[in-house]
Amino acid sequence: MIKLFHVSDVHFGAEDPAAIRWFAERVAEEKPDAVIMTGDLTMRATRREFEQGGAWLKSLGVPVTVEVGNHDIPYYWDPFRRLLAPYQRYAAVEKMIEQPLEINGITVVPLKTTARAQWRWNWSKGRVGASALRRALALIAEAPEGNLIFVAAHHPLIEGGTKGTAKTRHGDAALTALAAAGAHAVLSGHVHDPFDVPVERNGWTVRMIGAGTLSKRVRNSPPAFNEIRVEGTRFETLARTMSPAPKAVLTEDRRSGVTAG
Repeated sequence: MIKLFHVSDVHFGAEDPAAIRWFAERVAEEKPDAVIMTGDLTMRATRREFEQGGAWLKSLGVPVTVEVGNHDIPYYWDPFRRLLAPYQRYAAVEKMIEQPLEINGITVVPLKTTARAQWRWNWSKGRVGASALRRALALIAEAPEGNLIFVAAHHPLIEGGTKGTAKTRHGDAALTALAAAGAHAVLSGHVHDPFDVPVERNGWTVRMIGAGTLSKRVRNSPPAFNEIRVEGTRFETLARTMSPAPKAVLTEDRRSGVTAG
């Protein structure tokens, strides 16, 4: 069995020290095959926050890929850095940013959903650009035949029924394109609550999987991350929470792909 830990929205600068320590202990004891971090490693994209977050991720001792979250880009009051040099402070995690992973029959493909600027007031919401989608589709096309394809993004491409929203522009069309290319799941964060929702697109089922948060900015759930267990072409998602009931199966061991019937 392959085990992946899907973590998101740690928000160094507003992190929950007990939660990040708990996650690191789970990694050390359970030794997942990889950690997929779907964005908002920092709270305000400061150099110190990136250094703290990078040191924490490197200390885990397993392969890690990191997506860029809306909090990982300088805020509106620093427009020069946001528009012209948004990734200047990423040195601590540079080699992890948007890196594809190959793990024993699984391909993890990055999909950027953040934008430096948008034609709307709330720039924290998601957007899938044409170039980001082309890159993801090209990486899927290059994946070994028969691999499970997990796409990693920060924003849910469509809403997953949580209190928080992503309102991702071009997200629905991107989900349709990813399903047509053979993606089995899209992993995301942003909304701070876990979910796993199967979505059908033209006879193909792709799962939208969202992770909780390890920050103090919790919503409907306690601090949490997802454990994804993979056996062959089947996988299930467990929400792991800092609570008296530490594991909850979000979806049973169901196969994504061609819908029967």
